[in-house]
Amino acid sequence: MDRAAVIGIGITRIEANKVKETFADMVWEAVNKALSDAKMTIEDIDNVVTTSNDFWDGRTISCMAVGDASGARRKNVSCVEGDGTFGAFYGLSRVLSGSYGTTLVTAHSKGSESISSLITNAAFDPIYERALGMDMVSACALQARAYMHRTGTTPAQMAMVSVKNHGNAKHNPLSQLPMDITVQDVLESEMISDPLHKLDCSPVSDGCCAVIIANGKRATQYGGIPVWIKGVAFCADSYFIGDREISKAVALTKAAKNAFSMAGIADPVSEIDVAEVYDAFTYQELMWLEAMGLCEDGKAGINLEKGHYNIKGRLPVNPSGGLLSGHPVIAGGLIRIAEIVKQLRSDAGGYQVAGARKGIAHGVNGLCGQSHCVWVLTAA
Repeated sequence: MDRAAVIGIGITRIEANKVKETFADMVWEAVNKALSDAKMTIEDIDNVVTTSNDFWDGRTISCMAVGDASGARRKNVSCVEGDGTFGAFYGLSRVLSGSYGTTLVTAHSKGSESISSLITNAAFDPIYERALGMDMVSACALQARAYMHRTGTTPAQMAMVSVKNHGNAKHNPLSQLPMDITVQDVLESEMISDPLHKLDCSPVSDGCCAVIIANGKRATQYGGIPVWIKGVAFCADSYFIGDREISKAVALTKAAKNAFSMAGIADPVSEIDVAEVYDAFTYQELMWLEAMGLCEDGKAGINLEKGHYNIKGRLPVNPSGGLLSGHPVIAGGLIRIAEIVKQLRSDAGGYQVAGARKGIAHGVNGLCGQSHCVWVLTAA
């Protein structure tokens, strides 16, 4: 594909309750951080893509609450309703179309103003499934159990994901939950939905992220450090959970293969230096790594025990602390892109992965990972 790069990023601090800030306040902060990072002004932005969700925002046409704060006045602006990686995909498509040289993409969420169980229950089919009363947590608990049964992954191995990511978050000043915890702490925390304990689950969070994408010509004009987009793909699976093999992520496997192929990556295990994956629950980090082909099927838990996914391991995963340490829904995937950009520019500070030159970012839409979006980014 034609050359394009991420040239600016902005992330707000992720918090449990930004009671003093509206959606627009958060977006204003993230956008101005991204513009400053890219060393450009809003006049240099050709068009805007906002990423939001009416259910999570509690209003119809939720994008209208952040249009002005995104700098969309007198610009073409559009909205994507879903995870920020999909919003960024749309923004990238606009740049690659040749119609625009730069696109600003924002994604925001205030979980503190939402009731996630009611919102995610509404994602189920209204005729056959919604009346069962399930939500995202209980559905993912079913997936976790199916995955554990198929692969032999243990509760202790899942708990190690929480220990690692909360520990990584101690070095990330924007993280919500930096903590020193043990496997025993995770296993003894409140059972939310068997087999998921409280510390197996990501928290309720508020936050926003903005990224600026430019074509090859514009990427080097402003003085920022471009991180090049080498491959992107997304894929969706069946809507009905019962129509899927939920212990596997077929859609992610296809998306990853397509993204790696576009990026010219033949052996992702040896070629990828760092990964930021959508770890809304501990089991997902392990399951997604296997589905993407970053380790053998069923072996992620064993690799984790060996330290492979630590910041100084063979493949550092979620060195930022991941979503387990702060999960603003909708913005979560876009933050993963921004965190990989930090790594490839050597801007990650205390959680910097030494020598990182090639990384992947991953986002999810839908119940139990119905659809996935994979980005391959490089430093040059």
